[in-house]
Amino acid sequence: MPMLKWLWLSVLAIVLDQGSKLTVDSLMQLYQSIPVLPYFNLTYVHNTGAAFSFLSEAGGWQRWFFAGLAVLISTGITVWLAKLKPQETLLAIALALVLGGAVGNLIDRLAYGYVIDFIDVYYENWHWPAFNIADSAITLGVVLMIAESFGLGHTKEPD
Repeated sequence: MPMLKWLWLSVLAIVLDQGSKLTVDSLMQLYQSIPVLPYFNLTYVHNTGAAFSFLSEAGGWQRWFFAGLAVLISTGITVWLAKLKPQETLLAIALALVLGGAVGNLIDRLAYGYVIDFIDVYYENWHWPAFNIADSAITLGVVLMIAESFGLGHTKEPD
């Protein structure tokens, strides 16, 4: 299972995600917003739903649904990662990032019942839904998976 060596990337994503969330939680008040750069604020919010606050007003059952889904997906990704061939490096990196992001948000759901989000990208009065490092790792992983599916990073298999 040589591709499990990429799990360090999952651990890095989890550490950066949880460290940033703990920092935001300890230094900011809920809904506080700090301008950082044009088009970018740090804005502390809680997300009880999924991406784009999907099902955030569902009444509480979604916490366990999304937590269970994250456990299943994380298990599947770990098995997939373990079965990759040594030349499937880009896919391994992509899966490790998605895994790290999924576990980062899972930790929040289990510990708090919501996910801490704080990255606020905006233009004039339009704000993208707030997100976090875990969401960024998942997004980057998915982009790399799509790129890999189009042939990026493919090498010939050894004879």
